[in-house]
Amino acid sequence: MFSKRIVIVTIVIFLIAVNLIFLVLTSRSTSSPKGLSGIALSFMGPFQKTFVSVSTFIVDIWENYFILVLTAKENRQLKAALRLSVKEKNEYVELKLANHRLRKFLNFQKSIIEKVVVAEVIGKDPSAWFKTIVIDKGQKDGICPGLSVMVPEGIVGKTVEVASGYSKVLLIIDRNSSVDALVQQSRSRGIISGESTQRCILQYVLRKDIVKVGDMVISSGLDGIYPKGLRIGYVSGIIRRNAGVFQEVGVTPFVDFGKLEEVVVVLK
Repeated sequence: MFSKRIVIVTIVIFLIAVNLIFLVLTSRSTSSPKGLSGIALSFMGPFQKTFVSVSTFIVDIWENYFILVLTAKENRQLKAALRLSVKEKNEYVELKLANHRLRKFLNFQKSIIEKVVVAEVIGKDPSAWFKTIVIDKGQKDGICPGLSVMVPEGIVGKTVEVASGYSKVLLIIDRNSSVDALVQQSRSRGIISGESTQRCILQYVLRKDIVKVGDMVISSGLDGIYPKGLRIGYVSGIIRRNAGVFQEVGVTPFVDFGKLEEVVVVLK
């Protein structure tokens, strides 16, 4: 059995050969008898028509093939350009957001008298028992354990472990954390400690003190770690029991600990 390609090639060669014979006969028509020329024309006409149709068909297919190849190539180029455009747009957005954050840090740094170091958050404790983060600054940058860490929104925590180029920070939402604080409006004092993922509790507030939901809680500066007047959070709940000396005050921090990227460490 012959393949389709061989059959097509054979037909094309046959048509070309017939067409050449027709051209030879018609070129001699001036010297050939009219009857022979007419017979040749009658015989070759259908073949010539078929040859022209097949030739046109093949040329159309060939041209369409090249058009499809060029279209596919152009499509690949456009897709590559689109991917590059999306990548550049994402990079631009990230740069814009980083610039906005760094401007806030710069303005915040100007408002602090103490010397500070800006660090990047590079990790966090995966366990559910401790709330800590790791920053990319350490002993070589002047950091030691017990330094306050903050962002423009408020207090983040304090350094607890320090290596040459890295430090671990205990967040104020950790149950082991403590910050001497006071309610800004009533000046009621207490100790801030962690209670849940995004919430703290202000303990040892006297039951007789007037505390309202929405009041701001700030650092008192009496613990020797956090400078006085730093924002911690706002009062989000109050529990006054029938008995006891103290009331429990729920505090929601101003800092979103799930979105920390850069922090400021206050050096002493």
